[in-house]
Amino acid sequence: MDPSTFFWRDTRWPGVGIEGQVIYEMHVGTFTKEGTWASARQELPELAACGITVIELMPVGDFPGRFGWGYDGVGLFAPVWLYGQPDDFRAFVDEAHQCGLGVILDVVYNHFGPSGNYLKEFSSDYFTDKYDNDWGRAINFDGENAAPVREFFLTNAAYWIEEFHLDGLRLDATQQIFDHSPEYIVTAVAKRVREAARGRKTIIVAENEPQDTRLVRPATKGGSGLDGLWNDDFHHSATVALTGRNEAYYTDYLGKAQEFLSMLKYGYLYQGQCYKWQKQRRGSPGLDLPPAAFIIYIQNHDQIANSGRSERIQFQTSPGRLRAMTALLLLAPATPMLFQGQEFGASTPFHYFCDHAPELAKIVKEGRSRFIHQFRSLATQEMQPYLQDPGNPSVFERCKLDFSERERHRSIYDLHKDLLRLRREDKVFRVQKPGGLDGSVLAEECLLLRFFDPAGDDRLLVVNFGRDLHLHPAPEPLLAPPDGMQWHILWSSEDPRYGGTGTPPLDTEENWRIPGHAAVAMHPIPKEQHRDD
Repeated sequence: MDPSTFFWRDTRWPGVGIEGQVIYEMHVGTFTKEGTWASARQELPELAACGITVIELMPVGDFPGRFGWGYDGVGLFAPVWLYGQPDDFRAFVDEAHQCGLGVILDVVYNHFGPSGNYLKEFSSDYFTDKYDNDWGRAINFDGENAAPVREFFLTNAAYWIEEFHLDGLRLDATQQIFDHSPEYIVTAVAKRVREAARGRKTIIVAENEPQDTRLVRPATKGGSGLDGLWNDDFHHSATVALTGRNEAYYTDYLGKAQEFLSMLKYGYLYQGQCYKWQKQRRGSPGLDLPPAAFIIYIQNHDQIANSGRSERIQFQTSPGRLRAMTALLLLAPATPMLFQGQEFGASTPFHYFCDHAPELAKIVKEGRSRFIHQFRSLATQEMQPYLQDPGNPSVFERCKLDFSERERHRSIYDLHKDLLRLRREDKVFRVQKPGGLDGSVLAEECLLLRFFDPAGDDRLLVVNFGRDLHLHPAPEPLLAPPDGMQWHILWSSEDPRYGGTGTPPLDTEENWRIPGHAAVAMHPIPKEQHRDD
């Protein structure tokens, strides 16, 4: 394979930084019916038109079998053949750049897949038994003869940037990357990515279950210099608010308004407090981090698959609550992420699927069943027939998106497009500055957010996951409009175009009346312009 023969059109592409982005997680094999780079490339203009700005590809390092998520990769320098040729991958990235879309890649530097791993045939020093790894033997980043191992992964990080013009990486499960070297390997990866980009802006984000904020602090201050962290706290609180279930790893979340207010102001909910589910403290301080450093979502590949039937969240909650949560997600100052098809309410599930040899497939299936049993509601006898076999090809096929749902679910698609347009074009909502908002808990399930504008042209976002709320009295100063102004509805999740019933004025002569299961954005207009109709 000669990478120099591909003709790139993106010589003027500046790259992408974390500020102002809307991330879209994509699994190439299920994004289209064909499951190829070529077919996915055809959909890029529509993603850009929707308001997506960065595609985050699930791993594409080569792995055995006919289908899989990609986290069991073994050929780190070989894009998996299932999706097409390497130049097809390049054409996908090149077209994305023509559409104004960045592309980052999820890479797995914490383990290799259980089948087809060839590195141990070259040297036993690629692996170590010094650390316990959740998915097999740990990689040797700090032991004897670790220098060539480190260089292997650093070269791989640069390879994706140089040969495929990617705009950055997402590092999978960094808590399982063990390294006590003077320079942590994740820090070294970040440096190598920046060097490989040769002046182009890049985004490097991490998944880190213990919520170690040092990853996004500058290397000069003891950090790793990454740009963003996945915020599972937001997902877990959102799931509890939407479904009412707080079992298993949702145990430490109540889904209350206070939790969302705290996260939008300060990032993680857990920054060192005791955590019942793990019987230990969780998180590290991050009160000073910029909002864009926290990537928030209500769906991703793991969480959909962990729901038992692997159903999308709209099948587990009410339409009004979901519209309100979507507004909170897409107008928050953090960096929002959508999972493929979420923007049009895809009805397709996203199961866990992998194609292994029969003996290994049996072990994986049993392990998956044990994992799901941590949820009391999924461990019942009557639920067992609904748990799918990851190795069944039909399970994989059922996960493929149906783009005709963009029209059949037009109300959901319009909701996302309008919110992303508001986030992009509104001079206040598009700002992600630290301290740019404050808020208040109006009721257990209702919160108020006020986005501040230097010129006084503030915005209000009222989000109510509970029943209709009549605030009378309303002793909350953040509800007061700027001098000489009144609040006017700018956007509402109850717009009939989205399936709602319309939104009467909130600030009335009878004080504030806030609709249930709704989100309403408001802006100030002069009193003489205010109309209650």
